[in-house]
Amino acid sequence: MSLAIRFWTLVVNMLCIPMHVINAVGLYKVYKRVFPMILQSFSGSYNQKMHERKVELFRSLSEFIKPGGKLTILEIGCGTGTNFQFYPPGCKVICTDPNPHFQKYLEKSMKENEQLTFDRFVVTSGEDMSSVGDESVDVVVCTLVLCTVRDVPQTLREVHRILRPGGAFFFLEHVVADSSTWAYFFQQVLQPVWYYFGDGCKVTRETWKYLEGAGFSELKLKHVEAPLVFILKAHIVGSAVK
Repeated sequence: MSLAIRFWTLVVNMLCIPMHVINAVGLYKVYKRVFPMILQSFSGSYNQKMHERKVELFRSLSEFIKPGGKLTILEIGCGTGTNFQFYPPGCKVICTDPNPHFQKYLEKSMKENEQLTFDRFVVTSGEDMSSVGDESVDVVVCTLVLCTVRDVPQTLREVHRILRPGGAFFFLEHVVADSSTWAYFFQQVLQPVWYYFGDGCKVTRETWKYLEGAGFSELKLKHVEAPLVFILKAHIVGSAVK
């Protein structure tokens, strides 16, 4: 299969030459203005299909509230705020995203989730959250984000830095499929065009390997299949304690 993958990936890359040129001259930034609208539609559908998974994942958030305190959550790549409905009432939420054009969608979600206290929205990448203090949050949340960051290990180092001792990292990510499947074949072949469509999304990442090597004291991770298009079916879900 590897020869076929290399051949068809080359074909797709050649077909993507106009997109490569658009990106090289800086015109791809226009798509970043449109992408939040596209993601809002996708996120609504994703939440419906993955509702039970998210309920199960976030059920234990309250366990990380410090005695006599309020739960502080930092969400990396908050997007349009589709995770807010799963957070426990009264918690404080810090939002980060590298795309400033998400803000108006984010504000709408904030108004719809008045049970939460919103601290601030920081326009920054997952690799550099220097505006967030060391050991300052109880929980970090990341869903469908590690596929787009440029440096996964650095992002996880930042997660580790800002979590308080005993705090937790909750994640839900799509990953590369098993190499013996047709899903894997199409992930490899379609990656060049998918990168642009998904605003930097990489469907070929073995994200679980980065989590296993991130130095958390406890890691709960399982592989699941999502009821989505075949190229996005393979997921990992879980949490890690600092």
